[in-house]
Amino acid sequence: MDYRDAGVDVEAGRDFVGQIRNLVHSTFRKEVIGGLGGFGGCFELPSGYKQPVLISGTDGVGTKLKIANIINRHDTVGIDLVAMCVNDVLTSGAEPLFFLDYLATGKLDPQQLTQVVAGVASGCKQSGCALLGGETAEMPGFYQVGEYDLAGFCVGIVEKSQMLDGIKVKVGDVAIGLASSGVHSNGFSLVRKIIDDKGLSWDDTPNLFNGKSLGETFLTPTQIYVKPILAAQKEGLEIHAMAHITGGGLPENLPRCLGEGQSFQIKADSWMIPPVFDWLAQVGSVNSQAMYNTFNMGIGFVLIVPGDRALQTISFFESQNIAAYNIGEVISGNGELIGLPN
Repeated sequence: MDYRDAGVDVEAGRDFVGQIRNLVHSTFRKEVIGGLGGFGGCFELPSGYKQPVLISGTDGVGTKLKIANIINRHDTVGIDLVAMCVNDVLTSGAEPLFFLDYLATGKLDPQQLTQVVAGVASGCKQSGCALLGGETAEMPGFYQVGEYDLAGFCVGIVEKSQMLDGIKVKVGDVAIGLASSGVHSNGFSLVRKIIDDKGLSWDDTPNLFNGKSLGETFLTPTQIYVKPILAAQKEGLEIHAMAHITGGGLPENLPRCLGEGQSFQIKADSWMIPPVFDWLAQVGSVNSQAMYNTFNMGIGFVLIVPGDRALQTISFFESQNIAAYNIGEVISGNGELIGLPN
């Protein structure tokens, strides 16, 4: 017997690394030292920082991967993986520097997993960070053949004096919501339950979805906000805090960027809710409170800015082809989010 008899093909693993080598190299920044294949990735800190602070984050894609497997499309979930990590790191004001991925599967399928890594590379290019390395684990008996799981790890950098931690937020500041690209990568256990319970197929094309199937719609990758927000900072736009709207929606994530004695007054109906959320609420009979506590509801990222800078901020992001809305105001309180539909 050998390792292949136990379900692990070492040669296929080596071939896979060869296939993705160019994808990885295409993301490299000038600070990357060496290439793919070492025991660790090497990255030189960028110059010009007086007190550099490293900000790290990790995340996964969740059960959205089930949809990718069902419809056999794997080129978008890698973008999701990067997005969930770099958007988190960004909330501290940090520029993402490098990213590493962990990919585990029941049986290594080079064609399938090369699509996944192509998505990871695309996400890294969109956010300007290097895909510094990763790990691929073949785990027969733990995952079914054809199934895989993803995790990602990101490191960013920010000048200590420019870190965003909620201290700058003041009563009277406004919340500028940046539009999401759809459901992003949270709430998919509920999405899949609705599809399954209603006996729907991922190939179905509801009228609301402009000819796209359910599978295509729900695999729309998470919006990456890094480059436009870093550009806004370079333009001198004043940003007091940021929030990435992920699991738990606005109610759980928006208060995380407040200071003590502060709350948010949300302006209901101040932004456009994409049709996919109306469809989920209607087909799944999901009430408004559950929808807002599960999904981003069309707002993927929030910037807290001075009240007199709201219009300037909105105009800037519209110039970057990202819809932006004044969705509320910081008021005195105890961390509550007031004004969302019940």
